[in-house]
Amino acid sequence: MRTLISTAFISLDGVVEAPGGEPGYRNSGWTFKNIEFLPDAFEIKGREQQEATAMLMGRVSYEAFSPVWPDMPNFPNYKAMSKYVVSTTLTTDQLVSNWGETTILRSVDDVAALKETEGGPIILHGSAALNQALSDAGLIDRYHLLVFPLLLGAGKRLFSATDKDAQQLKLVEHEAYANGLQKNVFDVVR
Repeated sequence: MRTLISTAFISLDGVVEAPGGEPGYRNSGWTFKNIEFLPDAFEIKGREQQEATAMLMGRVSYEAFSPVWPDMPNFPNYKAMSKYVVSTTLTTDQLVSNWGETTILRSVDDVAALKETEGGPIILHGSAALNQALSDAGLIDRYHLLVFPLLLGAGKRLFSATDKDAQQLKLVEHEAYANGLQKNVFDVVR
């Protein structure tokens, strides 16, 4: 079974919306406003590109990333890896042609089937609603969280508010940085 890793920039109060400057959100671009950039704090992002063999995202994240990421020098390995977009509305003619192989999945069940295939880790970027659905379905195996020292209040959150049994996580890697960022890597305990 393939490992599904959710990776996120997240505020201390759980918000993941518009970290890079996506329009339409009051605090858009919060990851780089008033926070000193320390390359060591982002080492995990490079490691993710080396370790992952596929990328998973929801439609909204795909529509935000696909016009930008294919030509960004910071993400060369993502261009070559297989991409999967979970959407009930996206069509193949809406996919970009310069970002490698992309497959549309229609449901959480399709993601569960993907996890059963041969291959290495699948990295899940952005996609707050998809993260919530996959977490609630017990499909996420690991979290890579870069926690920013901010309280954003409103905004899309990584974790759902579903009333469910407690989910135990095991901290397998962590580090705090001089700029206040914290790296927390958790394995989901089954």
